[in-house]
Amino acid sequence: MSAILRRARLLPSVIDAVGGTPLVRLRHVSQSAPGVEVYVKLEYLNPGGSVKDRPALRIVRDAIASGALTPEKTLIDATSGNTGVAYSMVGAALGFRVALVMPSNVSKARKDITQAYGAELIPSSPMEGSDGAIRVVRRLVAESPNRYFYADQYANPSNPLAHYHGTGAEILDALGDRITHFVTGLGTSGTMMGTTRRLHEHPRKIHCVAVEPAEALHGLEGMKHMGSSIVPEIFDATVPDEILPVSTDDGWDMADRVAEQEGLFVGHSSGANIFGAVKIAERLHAEGRGGCVVTIACDRGDRYFAPMRWERRYTW
Repeated sequence: MSAILRRARLLPSVIDAVGGTPLVRLRHVSQSAPGVEVYVKLEYLNPGGSVKDRPALRIVRDAIASGALTPEKTLIDATSGNTGVAYSMVGAALGFRVALVMPSNVSKARKDITQAYGAELIPSSPMEGSDGAIRVVRRLVAESPNRYFYADQYANPSNPLAHYHGTGAEILDALGDRITHFVTGLGTSGTMMGTTRRLHEHPRKIHCVAVEPAEALHGLEGMKHMGSSIVPEIFDATVPDEILPVSTDDGWDMADRVAEQEGLFVGHSSGANIFGAVKIAERLHAEGRGGCVVTIACDRGDRYFAPMRWERRYTW
């Protein structure tokens, strides 16, 4: 039996491992749509464990280049967790301080990971979600403008640019003219905005679908119900070709199915993305059309577990 030996990449820093994530074909959860290919891009294989490594790194690099982020300043931002992990990793690698405002009910795993990198955590109201965190960080920056660099992932154009130059370009490089549809969820909206703009430049029409929670009060952590939320400044409602509501139950159930049937252990927002992608594939099948649908696995499912008690460093 012969084996293909893949050459390991030699990298000067962990931040150079961001990007270049693989696409995996989903064959089992998409059996209801034979003849339609469904792929998921495994963004949880970024070194910080989520899709948010891309915008966090781009935001930091652009801020350093412009002089907005200096060694004397602390990067601060509101986050539901994954962007905070990414900022913390990049801060540890590049040597600057990070402060994060998070709703106090985000998963304990995300809090522990950010603190392991040395970030300062500032809790906000669990009842106000990401919008409450935004309000807190704006107040802190207004009180101490010289202390902080406000990364502002919800308004920073570097967020969608990371996906325009990275995620979208990588999808086209892997699939070219085969891709017909792209599906991803709305949180900051950076992944949808940047990737869609890049895909829409392709000569072949690519239909881009934005998934959002079906309910204002939902359990899809990191996703936004735009009609009841502070709408991110980077969000442009004219960019997606379609908005597809997905319920919390459907997102959670699909995350379970993907783990059990595909061997991919993903978070609930990824479950919602994949549910949306399968729905689009089923629509194509019902219309008698083939196609190639791509979606995003934002992070791993283990970020939603209560941690085990064997970590001796922590107090429970």
